[in-house]
Amino acid sequence: MDDRYAALKLENQLCFPLYACSKEIVKAYKPYLDELDLTYTQYITMMVLWEHKELRVKEVGERLFLDSSTLTPLLKRLEEKGYITRRRSEMDERDVFVTITEAGEALKEKAITVPERLAACVELEPQKAAALYQTLYEIIGTLTKKS
Repeated sequence: MDDRYAALKLENQLCFPLYACSKEIVKAYKPYLDELDLTYTQYITMMVLWEHKELRVKEVGERLFLDSSTLTPLLKRLEEKGYITRRRSEMDERDVFVTITEAGEALKEKAITVPERLAACVELEPQKAAALYQTLYEIIGTLTKKS
């Protein structure tokens, strides 16, 4: 390949290993999340709600980098499973609050081992994991400032 096209080689793209790694990580989560009857996106949504108990839909989307077209059906399914409730604000009906239920809180006990089990699959030294985490959030910060 002509050197002027080197930037178009897959091996020279930072985005490709990020994409492939993300895909493989989600695949590694699958058996553990199947035990909880959750998809990965439902799982990270529950993580946010285990931490905050109640948030506006907009806040959930901001924390997870999800738009409303992805979040709305996801929240509907979690509500059908009995893990969350959604209610419109009395002051502004455009605002919808998501609240974790008792069943959703109980699910946290079943999920407690998931991060540890996945970490055992990845086999990444803690220092390297911390550095990767920091680097990824630096990239996210840079990209979200531009949008």
